[in-house]
Amino acid sequence: MGRVDDVMKISGHRISTTEVESALVSHPKVAEAAVIGREDPVTGQAIFAFVTLRGGNEGNEALSKDLREHVVKAIGSIARPKTVMFTPELPKTRSGKIMRRLLRDIANGQPLGDTTTLADATVVDSIRTASASGKEE
Repeated sequence: MGRVDDVMKISGHRISTTEVESALVSHPKVAEAAVIGREDPVTGQAIFAFVTLRGGNEGNEALSKDLREHVVKAIGSIARPKTVMFTPELPKTRSGKIMRRLLRDIANGQPLGDTTTLADATVVDSIRTASASGKEE
């Protein structure tokens, strides 16, 4: 059971964000992940993954491909993330919940909504800067 925004519709298939996040986090180099559906002209929505790596690991194209293939092995090819963005941290509320709404706004290039419940507002700025400079893989 979940909210409607916890399900993405990729090429007619309904995929849970939690399912893709669990597959990403099962990779030994991933500390945490958040997945959102990004608008896509071909498939309706495409999977956009924000990934925070464990200490000592650096995000690069090879790791991005490895993570995509890891998701394919765990779930199937329909769940392959189109975009993997490595972030130093994910935006969270003071109680520790990931704010996927803000991540969705960043991924779709929309203005941010209410950020008053963020524990650390600088996290959103760093993700937004990286997104604008094209550091997504």
